[in-house]
Amino acid sequence: MTDLKKTRSATRVVASTIGVLVGLFGMEHGFFEILQGNTVPGGLIIDAIGPAHEFWPGAMEPALTIVPNFLVTGILAVTVGLLTVIWSVAFIDHKYGAWGLLLLCIVLLLVGGGSPPLIAGTVACLVATRIGKPLTWWRTHLSDRVRGVLVRSWPWSLIAYVLSTLAGVAMAILGYPLAWFFSLDVMAIILYAVGNLSLVFLAVAVLSGFAYDIQKRIDSET
Repeated sequence: MTDLKKTRSATRVVASTIGVLVGLFGMEHGFFEILQGNTVPGGLIIDAIGPAHEFWPGAMEPALTIVPNFLVTGILAVTVGLLTVIWSVAFIDHKYGAWGLLLLCIVLLLVGGGSPPLIAGTVACLVATRIGKPLTWWRTHLSDRVRGVLVRSWPWSLIAYVLSTLAGVAMAILGYPLAWFFSLDVMAIILYAVGNLSLVFLAVAVLSGFAYDIQKRIDSET
């Protein structure tokens, strides 16, 4: 399959978009970690947002770091996050695109990039392995009716995933305006619900991307 066809692949767009978000969120974690300065975390699990930089009392972004320094952790998170964005845009459909993204996600996870490299990053890597592939298993197991519904949801499901994820992160960091009206317990429930909703949109976006590419292949065969 030519590079042009890969570039136009919905599967590639899904993998690239998720990878870019992972990188951006890693950079965002790194930014707040840098703000905590040349200090030593209390352990491997840290809060990327320090008490001095909280916009609201529930503004915590848990992360993992193997580097015993907030400043260095943040710099590494920003650097690896940027590399993840670049890789997702420019190299995701290369021969070792999925493996390169996996490596970056692992490093980003270990240097304060938060949970996105673990969850969304894994999905992006798995989807990237299907770029340019015939998707035979999915073509067999997605009925014509289901595939038709999924095709019609492309690219809106991916847009919904991006917007819901950005909204969830914005609420987690800023709290506003919901923190003006709801208690911390209610806010936690809202954030949990938004997170679950974004996972649903993510699953639909992946399947709709597959379905769209399958339908294009079927149309080209007729």
